[in-house]
Amino acid sequence: MKVGTCKSEWGSQLPAEPSMTNSKNPGPPLSHVGISEEVRDFYERYPYPRPVDDLDSYGRSWNDLQKRKADFHLFWPGRSYREDFSILVAGCGTSQAAKYAMRWPHAQVVGIDFSATSLRRTEDLKRKYDLKNLQVHQLAVERAGELARSFDQIVCTGVLHHLEDPDAGLSALRNVLNPDGAMHLMVYAPYGRTGIYMLQEFCRRLGISATDGAIRDLVTALGMLPPGHPLETILRAAPDFGDEAELADALLHPQDRAYSVPQFFGFLRRAGLTFGRWTRQAPYSLRCGVIANLPQAERIAQLSPEEIYAAVELFRGTMVRHSAVVYRDEVDLQRIDFSRTGWLDYVPIRIADTVCVLERLPQGAAAVLINRAHTFRDLFFPITAMQKRLFDAIDGKLSIENIVRATSSPEERPKNVDLACRFFEQLWWQDQVVFGASG
Repeated sequence: MKVGTCKSEWGSQLPAEPSMTNSKNPGPPLSHVGISEEVRDFYERYPYPRPVDDLDSYGRSWNDLQKRKADFHLFWPGRSYREDFSILVAGCGTSQAAKYAMRWPHAQVVGIDFSATSLRRTEDLKRKYDLKNLQVHQLAVERAGELARSFDQIVCTGVLHHLEDPDAGLSALRNVLNPDGAMHLMVYAPYGRTGIYMLQEFCRRLGISATDGAIRDLVTALGMLPPGHPLETILRAAPDFGDEAELADALLHPQDRAYSVPQFFGFLRRAGLTFGRWTRQAPYSLRCGVIANLPQAERIAQLSPEEIYAAVELFRGTMVRHSAVVYRDEVDLQRIDFSRTGWLDYVPIRIADTVCVLERLPQGAAAVLINRAHTFRDLFFPITAMQKRLFDAIDGKLSIENIVRATSSPEERPKNVDLACRFFEQLWWQDQVVFGASG
């Protein structure tokens, strides 16, 4: 098969790395005495994610400067690229802080977690890879202020929904985020996790707790689920669900909740944070995939952005998490905006997961762009021959204006500027590029 940077047929699903993190029924937080200690004990016995000893391939994957630039400008489109920033990985688990220290060797990385077992595994990786830019502390997320410092970036993924008081945890992180800093926040979404909630309730009714024997029995039981069970989709997307830590984290965790889109935005507002963008925004967008062609698309377009995201979440029905870039609410964000002047100065940078498929194309397409991290099969972007010329010229250095100049004759440029405006904006919504917009 002939491809650009892809080895898959355009119509096939290219799954993400689904992180079947943790779960429980959505709803109000559990408040009985000792829940924090119960969660701590759970992670001492079943550290998550599954500990790893080898980060060699991970490190090699981040040697790519363009990949690092794309990651940086996902969070700060309006800032000049730099690598010497400070990062807090809150609830770092067994390896996440070590990965960030390896990814950003010139950054100062701090990892906190209340699990001694997880921190020991992180310390092992720190010694093995001589990560001098990494510090770790046994500290609960809610006590982040005890670090007595602030950070340019905070990463907190798969953590807050396990706290007894998530609002207190998020507020504590907001208080140690620099005024112009950015936070990567991920929490569970309710509707796509229905099957997990059902199995959690099954375990609760039977008094099944996190023991090695109970987990082995659950692995057996999952192989016997009746066809059509809501958990089937997740099991297909996460073939390693039989791993003990993975399974315990999903079905037997003592504390968990989930947030719909409106609940997520309320969560941010209560903490004094403002929404920047979804880390993968195409699944939420009215411009992408099947959502753009709904008979109700015009009605949806009348809604506010937050209401659009909420409607799309309900229609898609299988989102299992919400992952977003958020900022302190007093920040004057420089948002990507093609309705204003200045967009010609944007520098497009390809997302590492972008692939360009060149065979078995729909009629009229010169290529199809796919982001391999998308899990919805309707999210692919057919492009014309002219659009492919623009796409091929993206090198992470040229501005949109210079790309148009490089791919057009003087006579074509006025028309191609208009085409480029629509095309690059759609590339952004489709999660094919980010922009450096610092000028």
